[in-house]
Amino acid sequence: MVLDSSSLKNEMLGKKTWVVVGVTAKKDRFGYKIWKILKKHNYNAYGVNPNYDEIEGETIYHSLKDLPSKVDVLDMVVSPKLSIKTLEEAKEVGIEYIFFQPGTYNDEVIQKCDELELKYLTGDCIYATLKRME
Repeated sequence: MVLDSSSLKNEMLGKKTWVVVGVTAKKDRFGYKIWKILKKHNYNAYGVNPNYDEIEGETIYHSLKDLPSKVDVLDMVVSPKLSIKTLEEAKEVGIEYIFFQPGTYNDEVIQKCDELELKYLTGDCIYATLKRME
């Protein structure tokens, strides 16, 4: 469900619990940078990546179902092939908002979002947005 993108973005920014799907320990990658900048801006930011148990002493979860509390916004930092698999799980655990980083979605992924009646944002970058607020 596409709302006016700037009002949807503001709605998402007002939510304080986020999960970064595709978090990584590689400091030069957006999966790391996004997770860190969310934390820097006082968001409760979880990381999901089945390849990690922890990064910098913080627990990293293998799936959305493993998260210890409800999440408001999912920030997607994986390929469209992985994004589409994540959407069903997001719906199951009650995540309503999806923020797609550039390169993480295609027509099939967007169609799936519409089918699941998720609120999503494309064509933007949460890292760039938060960086401009600094």
